[in-house]
This record gives sequence, structure tokens and C-alpha cells, in this order.
Amino acid sequence: MKVILIDDERLARQELKSLLSAYKEIEVVAECSDATEAKEKIESLKPDIIFCDIQMPGKSGLELAEEISGAVDVVFITAHDQHAIKAFEINAFDYLLKPVQPDRLAETIKKLTVKESATKLDNDSPLTSGDMVFIKDGDKCWFVRLSDIRLFESEGNYVRVYFENFKPLILRSLNSLETRLDEKQFFRASRKHMINLSYIAGIETWFNGGLNVKLKDGKEIEISRRQAVRLKDMMSL
Repeated sequence: MKVILIDDERLARQELKSLLSAYKEIEVVAECSDATEAKEKIESLKPDIIFCDIQMPGKSGLELAEEISGAVDVVFITAHDQHAIKAFEINAFDYLLKPVQPDRLAETIKKLTVKESATKLDNDSPLTSGDMVFIKDGDKCWFVRLSDIRLFESEGNYVRVYFENFKPLILRSLNSLETRLDEKQFFRASRKHMINLSYIAGIETWFNGGLNVKLKDGKEIEISRRQAVRLKDMMSL
């Protein structure tokens, strides 16, 4: 993972660089002392992560993060904790207080490593049941094995993803997800629902030749007559 360090204090950059040297998966490709220089380096070097101070001469780290929103993961490092809420409002990946504690940094690196190795649900690559996927909803994020997702439910331009006790929303259409998922595992039950066949607890006949499917969490999904025929064929009912 390519990293840029941004801090107006040279000693602070050196200390952080020394801590990061313990991680073979991290490569520090540049150091910057202000936001203007950092933005140029980000555009030219395209890092995966920036470790950024908040209070700097000129533009703050928060202003820089807003300008490059979505282009790179941002880990803020600051001596002041009053900026934490604003940092997560602009989707900061993490927020570390100076002096950075090695064990706290280790947690951040672990999360970053898992994220980099996970497949994002908002790209177009095909997915298999064993894939880990990265799901982000606001300032919360999860790394989930695809086989642990029991249901996708369309809500306008969004899809709600059901796993464990969570159900975050992602900006993605159900149609686009369907093209990436294994049809032997995920079944398009209706325009609104796509279910993981492994989580079906029971099936009963419904109106007009349709089916009513009950999932292991108790949620019930109605399947039209047309889709019911497909499901019966797939499950050899």
C-alpha cells in the first residue's frame, strides 16, 4: 500500500515513518509539509492512503480531505480530539491522536490491509461465495464474507445488505449486483429482493402459484409465480 505522510512538523513525520517501517505492506512514497504540496503529490503518485495532520499552515487537513474525497483513504493524525466528529463526517478511515501509540497504529494498519484485500461491492468484478467484500455506509464499514450475506433488498437507488445484525445501505442497483453474483447461491426473488439460498428456512405455496419464502432470521419474501418456477427448478422441489 502506497502511503503519503502529511504534517508540517518534520519530526512528527520522521516518528510516524519510523513506526510504519515495521510494516512490510506499507511503502511511504512521499512526505509533505502542507496541503497544497500534498494535493499535487496525491494526484501524481496516486497513493492508497494518506496519514494527515489536521492543523497546518494554509489549508487544514480537513479541507484537503474534502477536496480529494473518495480518491484515497484518509487517516488523520492530530494532537487534538475535537475534530473527530468532523473527520468522520467526511468519511475519514481512522483518527489517531499524537503521540501515536504503536498498538493503536497496528489496529489501523490491520483494517487497511483487510480493506485492500477485500472486494468492493460498488465495483464491477465478479464475486464468489468465499470472497470478502468491503461495505461502507456513512462513517461505518464492514468486511464481510459474501456467503454470510443473507439478503439484498432494493430501496430506490440503494440496496440494503443484510448480514448478522446489520443492514447497511450501499449506493448500488440490485440489477448491477445480480450480474456479479453466483446465481447458484443468490436468487433474484423479485424486483426488490435477492436472497441467499443457504438462508432459506422454509417455503410455502402462496397466491396465484407463487411462493412465500421464510429466511432463517424470520424475514419473509414473496416470490411471483414466474420466479417460483425457476426456484423450484433450481432447488429440485
